[in-house]
Order: sequence, then C-alpha cells, then structure tokens
Amino acid sequence: MKKLFELNPALDRDALSARFAATSRVQIRDVLTEETAREVLTVLAKGTPWGMATGAGDENRQSFRAEDMRTPEGQRTVNAAIQGAHDNSARGEYGFRFAHYPILTAIQEEWASNSPHEILLEHLNAPEFMDLARDITGIDALLKADGQASLFAPNHYLGQHIDSHVGEGWEVAYVLNFAPPNWCPDWGGYLLFLDDEGDVVEGFRPRYNALNLFKVPQSHMVSYVPPFAPVGRMAVTGWLRSQ
Repeated sequence: MKKLFELNPALDRDALSARFAATSRVQIRDVLTEETAREVLTVLAKGTPWGMATGAGDENRQSFRAEDMRTPEGQRTVNAAIQGAHDNSARGEYGFRFAHYPILTAIQEEWASNSPHEILLEHLNAPEFMDLARDITGIDALLKADGQASLFAPNHYLGQHIDSHVGEGWEVAYVLNFAPPNWCPDWGGYLLFLDDEGDVVEGFRPRYNALNLFKVPQSHMVSYVPPFAPVGRMAVTGWLRSQ
C-alpha cells in the first residue's frame, strides 16, 4: 500500500534548529522520503481542482472554486477581482493573485469526503510533522496546522506583507514546495524576505520536496511569475498555530 506522507529520517534537526534560531526562517530540503514526495506531487498536479485566490488589500480577499470559473459570469467576476488586485499593486498597496485549493475549507464544507487533500492535512497535523516543527522552531506551543494547495502560474504573485494575525494563533508559516527540480531563477516565484527599507535580505528558491518555515509576523512576498514561466510552482502552504 502506497504511503502519501513520510518524513525523511535523515534530517539534521539540530542544525536546522540552529539555522531557524539565527534568522527565524529555514528551508529544509528533501523533507519527505522520495516515494511520498512523488505521491504528494501527483495529488497536486493531477488531483487538484484549482480555483483562484485574489486580494486587493487586507479586507478584500476572495476565493473562487474551480466551478465558479467555468461560466462566462464567473469568469467576469474572477477577472474583476484580478483587476482589483492588479490596481492595488500598481498603487504600491497589498495585492495577490494565485491559483489555490483551500483544503481546510473544503473539509469543513464537505466538498469531497476522504480526498487525498484531506489525508494530507491529517498528516500535517499528525505528531510526526508537528514534532518536527516544534523541534526546529523551538515553539512548543504549536498545536495544529491549517492548509491550502497553491499554484503560482504565469502572472501570479503575492505582494509584500507580514502575516500579522498573531491574535488568531498564527506562529509559523510553512510552505511545502513541489516545484520542478529545474526551476530557473528567471521564472520568479521566489519566497523573499525584506527589511524595513524594502531590501531583500534572503530568498528561497522554489524547490522540489523542500519545506520553508518562518516565524510570523515577518515581512515577505512571493515574486512575480513572468508570462514565459512554465506552470508548475506548486506547494502546500499555511500556518502552524498555537490555537
């Protein structure tokens, strides 16, 4: 029987913990066994009904299901939301646009019972993964993970923000990456960290089977994916929470 999710037993938790302690962020390469990394990639690439997430400021965030985008009226609504995000970004304000599948919402609203996405989120909440997160971050209060599948295709991006929802129990953001191994820097989609003057202080290349963890709030963004980039910068993302 195939496994969907299994941590790489060779991870050097002490070294990863020291890296996180120094900068409040770390990229963990080869985080899953190769067998299960391929299984997660298959779920994302072949079994995910991608919708769209857009944002024009903190208060105007919208999520569209795949079926919402299949009618002319739905397309007009989505395109208007995308334009709103672009207008915000053009003014130097917060905006974003990327394909997604909100796993937690899908479970709560029973979109597809016993789907592989639901099983994947169960694994992210299992003791093995949560213990890894606690060991590396040093935050023993971490209790659970939420999650969404995300796809940054051409013209997608996530504007600069800090994830300030600490009142909701957000402690650490995670990005479980499944980008193609040959992802080129010219294709964008980098997770970038910025200082108070807007300079990039560190960036993580989208990598296959790599887990990014970073403490929030912390200024970050996902760089614009240009029109000539391939489709394939996929990930499971969310927050590790203390409540």
